[in-house]
Amino acid sequence: MKSRKVLLIIDMQKGSFTPKTPRFDTVGVVKRMNELSELFRKAELPVIYIQHDGTGTGEFEKNTSEWELLDSLNVEPTDILIDKYANDVFYNSKLQSKLTELNATELLITGCATDFCVESTVQSALTKDYNITVVSDGHTTGERPNLKAEKVIEHYNWVWQNMIPTKGEIKVKTLNEIKNDTTTMAIINTGFGAESEV
Repeated sequence: MKSRKVLLIIDMQKGSFTPKTPRFDTVGVVKRMNELSELFRKAELPVIYIQHDGTGTGEFEKNTSEWELLDSLNVEPTDILIDKYANDVFYNSKLQSKLTELNATELLITGCATDFCVESTVQSALTKDYNITVVSDGHTTGERPNLKAEKVIEHYNWVWQNMIPTKGEIKVKTLNEIKNDTTTMAIINTGFGAESEV
């Protein structure tokens, strides 16, 4: 079966990263996202940035500063930008049609916030039978009333590792584990873009 990997980077927008809403290890998370997205581009595999569009709600209004992606992200003209309207990236967005067009079967998922949009999207993608790799050190969130951000991230990484798979499978790996995965790196080193036989 033909298979193609796609990288999703969810909601890394200025409005979510403010002095009032600090996120855990923002600098490190962005650095790892940039490294992973560069690997994908070199391989001619798709990088998709998701931006929450809150038009009409007074928050994350499209084309405002808070809607924009973080300046520290390395966004290239070849990258795909998709708006989302709920926690689940798939809901009423163009993501599913774009993934079908790209012949995507495997999603690498990163982004913000771990316990909201990342979690909702992982669950939704699993029910759509995608093979999923959550980058365990590639998503972030803020402090919560009863849990520190780092503990929220640890908790969801554990949850995802223990979910019942569908026709697809779900893995949780650090960026270094992904880079050390011989299958993934073989695809990268041989011209990642062309679809690979799985």
